[in-house]
Amino acid sequence: MITVTGHAGDELVASFPLRHGADPHAELAARGWTGSLTGVRGVLGDLTIAYAVRPASARVAAAAAAGPGLSAADRELAVPRQRVAAYAVVVTGDLLLLTQLAGSTGAAGRWNLPGGGIDPGESPTEAVVREVAEETGQVVDRVRLVDVMTQHWVGRSERGAEDYHAVRLLHSARCERPTRPVVHDVGGSTSDARWVPLAEVGSFPVVASVPVALAAAGVVGEY
Repeated sequence: MITVTGHAGDELVASFPLRHGADPHAELAARGWTGSLTGVRGVLGDLTIAYAVRPASARVAAAAAAGPGLSAADRELAVPRQRVAAYAVVVTGDLLLLTQLAGSTGAAGRWNLPGGGIDPGESPTEAVVREVAEETGQVVDRVRLVDVMTQHWVGRSERGAEDYHAVRLLHSARCERPTRPVVHDVGGSTSDARWVPLAEVGSFPVVASVPVALAAAGVVGEY
């Protein structure tokens, strides 16, 4: 379960479970609030995403994916699946750590931030440290949440008709002693890992969450 909370000063003004397919920013706006992310606490199964909020000027409704290519009957049978994952912007000097998605993924060949699914009972910070080590061989610390990005997709996957809700917790992290990246999780979702000059990131086919995370982390460049 993921709970979203909103505090106006010291007062808790909003607290609700993040329903399947929903985005926390849009859900807060639909309740009349807007604000900034302050942090996440807990472990997978009992996570809380916290915001500092103020009254919003307008209400925003969250839109769900329509499920192109599926019949109405297919959509009714689609199995809800939520995946909560943690990723990190790791910058050393003018280099950004990126990972290439393997052929077994739905975005083979594209480049992503190191990270992945949070294990049951694991905190997002622990997931970032573990995933970065598994996918790149780098050791990171000073993990800090910078943004939350969600995607709701209804369609057909190798599992059949699926109602998929991705919740991506985007972080920044420090790598004090960078080394040549090595993919230790062989046969997983990562086929390659590199330190990429920030000036060259724009020439890499990155997934949509990369520029969002870079902007949230305050990394300036052309993406």
